[in-house]
Amino acid sequence: MNNYLPEKGTPVNELDTPCIIIDLDIAEKNIATLQNNANELGIDVRPHAKTHKSPYWAKKQIAAGAIGVCCAKLAEAEVLTEGGIDNILITNQIIGETKITRLVKLAKKTNIIVAVESEKNINQLSEIAKNNSVKIGVIVEINVGMNRCGVSPEKSVILAQEIENSKSLNFHGIMGYEGHAVAVRDHESRVLETQKAMSVLNDSADKIRSMGINVGLVSASGTGTYSISGKIPGITEVQCGSYIFMDGDYLNVLDEFKSALTVMSTVISKSEDRVVADFGLKSISVDRGIAEIISNEKLQIKKHSEEHTVIESESQEKISLEIGDKIFALPMHGDTTINLHENFYGIRKGKLEEVIPISGRGKFL
Repeated sequence: MNNYLPEKGTPVNELDTPCIIIDLDIAEKNIATLQNNANELGIDVRPHAKTHKSPYWAKKQIAAGAIGVCCAKLAEAEVLTEGGIDNILITNQIIGETKITRLVKLAKKTNIIVAVESEKNINQLSEIAKNNSVKIGVIVEINVGMNRCGVSPEKSVILAQEIENSKSLNFHGIMGYEGHAVAVRDHESRVLETQKAMSVLNDSADKIRSMGINVGLVSASGTGTYSISGKIPGITEVQCGSYIFMDGDYLNVLDEFKSALTVMSTVISKSEDRVVADFGLKSISVDRGIAEIISNEKLQIKKHSEEHTVIESESQEKISLEIGDKIFALPMHGDTTINLHENFYGIRKGKLEEVIPISGRGKFL
């Protein structure tokens, strides 16, 4: 069913729409910028592949110096493994016999670490791993203030001891995601919240070490806080994801990375005061706000439906776009927009260089 895919060298304006356009020069520069900054900070980079959902981009990040990648779901880890990635941290808990059985099969093929936060989960991981003659890497998730998943520093000691006592689990360390701080607009407030979160994480590491247990990994951080948490002694690696493409929301937080991702659409209808484009809620995410139209004109999205978007002029002037013209929109949230598409269209100097499958699309099991 891929007979509609364009040939390499196709001018960007001739691509079928709606589609995700990636400026390859910008994305590659973003990868290099983060890696270089992390190298200067003396910390490892383990990028979060839940953003791009693609072995193609994971390999580029590893080639630039990343020690491996993160992913959010077991199915994403399976896709990455099939694509040749051999060092993966699943930053969520894998719960239940069905999923854990898949996990141990995956652990026979690649170096895998999984997050835990309960004794019940640890015991089931240990039992199923033992029955399958495999060892699973484990990292304890700490609640550093986001109040989503994770345990207290005190509870982390109990869990670390449980893991150490298991002959089928390897304790690697701890992780904590300061997601409540990554998009704070005010820099001083973002620094303060990140420092508080990392203090909790380091407290947990110290408590575990006091029991004679080695804590090799202290993993943290998103794109908005990597340069803060990465300076704090004790943090060993950062898990940034969005930096690779930079959506509209993150552009309000940082300026060292540039936007590489847009959704391109085609004008399919025009009247005196508006145009309608062929993208909608099935091809662009609005969970963090309406996308920004990138244009010389002052254009604004007025309404989305499933397959259509109504666009008007902000200045009350007549819109110069005609039927068949292309429109570029910058999504406010890249991750959830990417998950709607089958492919990235990698562009360099205005022409298609690579159609890149989004292999992890929809892999939420």
